[in-house]
Amino acid sequence: MNESTERNIDFGTVLRSLKRQLPWLVTVPLLAAGLVYFWSASQPPVYTATMSLMASNPVAQSADSVLGSALVTAPPLPEGAISEALHSDAVLLPLMQAVRASDRITPVERERVTQELTEDLRNRRLETITLVSRVEQFSNGNGIHSLTVRAGDPKSAAAIANMAGQALLDWDRNRALENIKRAEAGFRAQLEQVDEQLASAGSSGLDRETLLASRTSIVRNLSNVSILENSAVGILRPLSSAVEPLRPVAPRPLRNAALAWLTAALLLALYNVFSVLLDRTIRSEDDLAPLNLPGLAFIPKVAQRDVEMRGIINTARQEGLYEALGFLRVNLLSALKGLAHPTVMVSSTTPGEGKSTVSATLADGLASSGQRVLLVDADLRRGTQEKIWRRASPEAEWVQLTGQGGARTTQEALSTPEDVQVLRIGPSLDLLPAGQGLHDTLAILSESDLSRALDLWKVHYDVVIVDSAPLLALADGLIVGAHVDGVVIISEYGKTHFRALRAALERARRRNLNILGVVINKFDTRGRNSYQYSYKYSSMD
Repeated sequence: MNESTERNIDFGTVLRSLKRQLPWLVTVPLLAAGLVYFWSASQPPVYTATMSLMASNPVAQSADSVLGSALVTAPPLPEGAISEALHSDAVLLPLMQAVRASDRITPVERERVTQELTEDLRNRRLETITLVSRVEQFSNGNGIHSLTVRAGDPKSAAAIANMAGQALLDWDRNRALENIKRAEAGFRAQLEQVDEQLASAGSSGLDRETLLASRTSIVRNLSNVSILENSAVGILRPLSSAVEPLRPVAPRPLRNAALAWLTAALLLALYNVFSVLLDRTIRSEDDLAPLNLPGLAFIPKVAQRDVEMRGIINTARQEGLYEALGFLRVNLLSALKGLAHPTVMVSSTTPGEGKSTVSATLADGLASSGQRVLLVDADLRRGTQEKIWRRASPEAEWVQLTGQGGARTTQEALSTPEDVQVLRIGPSLDLLPAGQGLHDTLAILSESDLSRALDLWKVHYDVVIVDSAPLLALADGLIVGAHVDGVVIISEYGKTHFRALRAALERARRRNLNILGVVINKFDTRGRNSYQYSYKYSSMD
C-alpha cells in the first residue's frame, strides 16, 4: 500500500488546526501590515505625468517625387519601432541634454533622472519612461502612444514627460529630413559635374547651352529642396501634453498594508493547511488504520511544571489522568481475556515518546483497581522506573519475591530468577528496577532464560508490566517481546512518524510478537472535540 492511500485528508483536522492557529493567523499579518504601513509612509512621494502622441502612417513618398510639393513625410514605422527608438541614443541622449538644461526640473530630479536614463541606455532597457501603445489592427501602424514618467515632484514629472515626447518627435522628423538631405546631396553633386563641364574649354556652343539649361534646372531643384526642409514632418503628432499631477501615485500605505496583511494571512493559512495535509505523524486512530492496529487509548498531556514539582505518579493521581488510563486498562484486559497472570511489554518506536511513564501510570492504575501488579524495568541501558517512583513512594521497602535474599535489579534477577527481591511501592504494586545502565544489554538478554524468569515471577501477580527499550533504538525489546503475552506500543501525538511506527511493527511481526495495539501519548486535547480533558502531559521517558 503506497503512502498516498495510507491516509485520507481529514478536513476536520485542517479546520481545527486553523482554529488553533487563529491568534497567529491574525497577529502575524497585522504585524506585517503595520511594518509595511510605516515603511511605505516613510518613502518619498512619487508623481507620474503622461504625454500622448498620435501616429498616422501615410504612403511613403521619396524626395524626388515630392519636388514642388508642400510637404515631405517620413516613411511609415514598423511595429515596435517607437519602443526601440526610446531605447536608442538617438532619443535618450537629446533627452538627457534637455533635462540637464531645463530650469523647470529641480536639481535633485535632474541628477536622478540623468543617472537613470544613462543606466537605461547602457543596459538597453527602459525603466525611467513607460511606453504604452494602442495601435489599431490592420491600420498600417496608426494609433496612440503614451509616455509616462515618474518623478519626485509634480512639476518635474510633467516637464520630463513633455521633453521625452519632444525628443521622440524630433527623432521622427529627422527621418523625413534624411530623405531631403540625400536629395540635396545628389543635386549638389549634379551641379558640380555640370560646372566642371562648363569650365572645360572644349565645349561647343550647343553643348554649352544644354549644360546651362541643365544647371538652371538643378539650381531650381536645390532651391525647392531647401524650402522642403522647413516642411518635413514625421508620422507622429502631439496629442496631449503632460500636466502636473495633483497627487502622488506612491507611496500608498493603506493599500500596501492591506495587501501585506492579506498576503501574510494567506501564506500562513496555506502553510498551516499543507503542514496538516503533509503531516505523517500519528494523531488519531485513523492514522493507525493502514497498520491494522487498534488504538488502545489516548493519554492526554499534563503540565510539565506539575511533573517537575510532584512527579508523574502524584500528578496523574491528582489530575485525574486515570480517566484516560481507564480506557487503556479496559482495552488491555479485554485483549488478554482468558489468560492467567498475563505479561505485557510496553515499548515505543524511539526514545522520548513516554513509554516509561505510561508503564508506571498503567501499573499504578491496575493496582488501584484491585489487581496485584509487578512492574519490571527491562530497559537495561536506560532504566527510569526507580527514578519515577522515588517521589510517589518515598517509604518503599524491599520484599522477597522468590527464594531467599538475592537480586534487586532486573539485570541481576535474570541471572538468578529463583532469588529475587522487589521494591514494594504500593499496597498491590511491586517494582523490579533495571539497575545501573549497561552498554552490552543485548548479550545479557540473549543469554538469559526470560520465559523461565517471567513464569517464576508472574504466579505471584495478576498482571506483569514490562518496561522495555524502544524497538527502533535497540533490539532488546524484540528479545523481551518474544517472551510476553502481548506488546503495547507507545506513540507520541504529533511526533511519532508513521514510517517509524510501521518500521517498528514490521520488526516486531518478523519476530512474531503479539502486538495488542497502540497508545497515543501526550495527546493534545485542543485538537479533538471528542476528548474534553483539561490536562497537559509532558512526561519524561
